Amino acid sequence: MLLALDVSTSITGVSIINQKGDVVFCGAIDLRKYKNFFTKCEVVKSHLMELRRDFPISIIYIEQPFMFFNSGGSSAKTMAGLQRFNGVVSWICYSFFGVTPEYLTAGQARKEVGIKIPRGTKAKPVVLQFVLDNDPTFEIQYTKHQNPKPESYDKADSWVIAKAGWSVWKKSQSSAES
Repeated sequence: MLLALDVSTSITGVSIINQKGDVVFCGAIDLRKYKNFFTKCEVVKSHLMELRRDFPISIIYIEQPFMFFNSGGSSAKTMAGLQRFNGVVSWICYSFFGVTPEYLTAGQARKEVGIKIPRGTKAKPVVLQFVLDNDPTFEIQYTKHQNPKPESYDKADSWVIAKAGWSVWKKSQSSAES
C-alpha cells in the first residue's frame, strides 16, 4: 500500500491507497493545539504507528515543501520550520516503514491527476472541489457557516499526493517491465 502525506506543522493530511489505486484511508492529524515542535513530531509519530498496525505500507510519497518565496507567502522562519518538520516526518516514515520516501511538489501532483488551477485563484478550494467531484467516498465536515473545516483541505492535498504517487509508481512499474 502507498502512504501519502501533506506535511504541515498545523494540520498534516494522510492518505493510503491500495494496489488498485483506491483510497482506503484519508484523514488529518490536527497539530494546531501543540506549540512545541517535538510534541508535534511525537503526535505524528503516534498516528503513523497506528497506521502501521493496520496497513502494510511499502511506498511513501510526501509533498515537498515550498522552496522559494512568493509575494504574500510564508516568511523564511516559517519555511525553515516546515522544512525541518518535513525532514523529521520523513525520517519517522523511513524508520517505521523501512521505506525511503519519494517527494512530489504540489504542482507535480496536481498536474499528474489533472487539476488545473486558474490564474488568480487560490489552489486549495479548487483541489478540494476536484476531490469531492472525483471521489464519492471522500468525506468532509463543515463549520456552522457551511464552510469546509480546515482539515478538509489537508485531507484533499494528501489525496492528490496519493493519487499522483500511485500514478507515478504505476508508470515506473510499466517501464521497469519493458
